[in-house]
Amino acid sequence: MMAKSFGSGEGSMEDKYARAQKLSLYISSNGVNFCLLPYFQDMNPGSVGPNLAVPMTPLNFEQFFQQSYRDANHMPASNLPAAMMPATPASAIDIPMPTLQNIVSTVNLGVPLDLKKIALHARNAEYNPKRFAAVIMRIREPRTTALIFSSGKMVCTGAKSEDASRLAARKYARIVQKLGFDAKFTEFKVQNMVGSCDVRFPIQLEGLCVTHTQFSTYEPELFPGLIYRMVKPRVVLLIFVSGKVSSVVITGAKFKKDIDDAFSQIYPILKGFKK
Repeated sequence: MMAKSFGSGEGSMEDKYARAQKLSLYISSNGVNFCLLPYFQDMNPGSVGPNLAVPMTPLNFEQFFQQSYRDANHMPASNLPAAMMPATPASAIDIPMPTLQNIVSTVNLGVPLDLKKIALHARNAEYNPKRFAAVIMRIREPRTTALIFSSGKMVCTGAKSEDASRLAARKYARIVQKLGFDAKFTEFKVQNMVGSCDVRFPIQLEGLCVTHTQFSTYEPELFPGLIYRMVKPRVVLLIFVSGKVSSVVITGAKFKKDIDDAFSQIYPILKGFKK
């Protein structure tokens, strides 16, 4: 009914323009795709008027919606109006992602060990009980170091992923087994993850420390970096500045997600103290 009234030639030009506006509002409120409607560049009565003189048949809205849906689904992404294009989150563009640098894990071999025997027969192993009460053993792949104690407990450090740390710990356990010990591989657990990231701009460490004094410690005479203790996730961030580049080291996490969450929280704060 509205379309019939809109298409009639009765009334002044202002009346026709008002009807056109009402029809546009009606179509907009009912979800019609405006990509299918006529486009008028200047949107004044002079340009809209000639189009109103063409008799219009009543709109079949069911067919109109179906056609709109089909056209929208087959429209190339490059032709989509700006309002229909999904916005790219700023975080996906601006925020760099930290990378893992070291993982510390522990394993229980479940058997007492003779450290002198291990040091004598294993390759790349050293044992100096006067300096440290554990055998220090190294392997090249994955490039890691193990601390093996007489109680059967072992610490593995140096891996850059949890899978690599687990693989290295299994290799150390296998070496101990080949030396005649009934070693098992139990209670593997990641104790600490260390990640780092460059933020590509200098930071005012003094201002950051003053503003976030509850969480920050900065004493350049003792340590060159700012120490930031985050509550949730419970990690420690070491923030360094070198010329025009700053770096953030995150330690104390047990999951990669904690490192990512901590950096996503600290990054906007660091941008606020950009030099």
